[in-house]
Amino acid sequence: MSQNPIAETIASLMPRAKQELTELVAFQSVADWAQFPQSESEGAANWVADALRAEGFQNVSLLDTPDGTQSVYGFLPGPEGAPTVLLYAHYDVQPPLDDAAWISPAFELTERDGRWYGRGAADCKGGFIMHLLALRALKANGGVPVSVKVIVEGSEEQGTGGLQQYAEAHPELLTADAVVIGDAGNFRLGLPTVTATLRGMTLIKVKIDTLGGNLHSGMFGGVAPDALAALIRLLDSLRAADGSTTVDGLASDAVWEGLQYPEADFRADAKVLDGVELIGEGTIADRLWARPAVTVLGIDCPPVVGATPSVHASAGALISLRVPPGVDTAEAIKLLEAHLVAHTPWQAHLELEVVGQGQPFQADTSSPAYASMAAAMQVAYPGQEMQVAGMGGSIPLCNTLTTLYPEAEMLLIGLSEPEAQIHAVNESVSPQELERLSVAEALFLVNYAESKRG
Repeated sequence: MSQNPIAETIASLMPRAKQELTELVAFQSVADWAQFPQSESEGAANWVADALRAEGFQNVSLLDTPDGTQSVYGFLPGPEGAPTVLLYAHYDVQPPLDDAAWISPAFELTERDGRWYGRGAADCKGGFIMHLLALRALKANGGVPVSVKVIVEGSEEQGTGGLQQYAEAHPELLTADAVVIGDAGNFRLGLPTVTATLRGMTLIKVKIDTLGGNLHSGMFGGVAPDALAALIRLLDSLRAADGSTTVDGLASDAVWEGLQYPEADFRADAKVLDGVELIGEGTIADRLWARPAVTVLGIDCPPVVGATPSVHASAGALISLRVPPGVDTAEAIKLLEAHLVAHTPWQAHLELEVVGQGQPFQADTSSPAYASMAAAMQVAYPGQEMQVAGMGGSIPLCNTLTTLYPEAEMLLIGLSEPEAQIHAVNESVSPQELERLSVAEALFLVNYAESKRG
């Protein structure tokens, strides 16, 4: 990285950033009190609030959102007449999954092979540290040229919508000229990228009942309807033979026209085993960024160890449906529910419960903020031009902000490049990526302030 005062300042701040990320990762802030104590999330929220106060933020508040979690808000006034930029991150994390599969403990930031490992290191506690680094560098080099609002969510990973509901009830809170969502990532390590589209999502719980109680499989099997078998057949109806998602009435043939994702790179990033076929048809980018995708997230059934020879009376599953831009999530939910009803075999009793949802998002890449970010990224990543990609994941708040503030320019950047392995075991962040993106964000704020003065 060619040195400039902001880059030099951020480089000098990296040891402090590592210590702070270590402290923040240590909170087991999974926003599901059935898995982790609520006090862990509250501790993370208070840590974030204290960090904002230490940077001179005003009106720092822990917002009690309708889903029972807390989002952290703060405001840093800029020069008179300067634009306002909202910086977003979230402090809640995915559960660690299989603790035994982590090479180092999930909630202990550990340096290994040039990366920092820990749950939330990239998604998205590192995103908050990125914001802090950018602001500190600006304060050390003439001051922050814009007014800054920071909002750090406490339940993004759960998809329960607490912050969206709070923002809708308090529309004045997050008003801004531009929004930087620090929860996306570069398409490839070292390739500066903004994310222009996000798939929406829904989560639906499915429960099938067929009998008043479990039965002996020798005495009743072959005639008594097995709820687990019914569930398996129902779930299979959501995929074609090639693995493509098939929900009756939901289009699955859109095409992605932008940056493409080579199959060899995807296989390596996804760690697909040798000889195993990829699912679906069309380009990788089509399938990831432009088309719906269904995933069975979990099934309620007896484990193999301890299983008895029984015909099962009940079985359940949690289904995720990712919804591409251009499709209304509410309509997709109706189609998915109708599909599940129509494909439930043997007139088994079916219960459906929608437990989470968010709309897809599409940014306006022609806005002035994109030009400001492109120029910033060229300095932070010498010799590289900013790329525009899609992302298969969902950030429900994006559409809420777009609806509330249609004039706001929205950019998505972040630390979740493929090697970060977010949501998987051994999640990590590249400290070099954290440093470069912090430089890019700081320079963006300078460029954006200048563009508004012009």
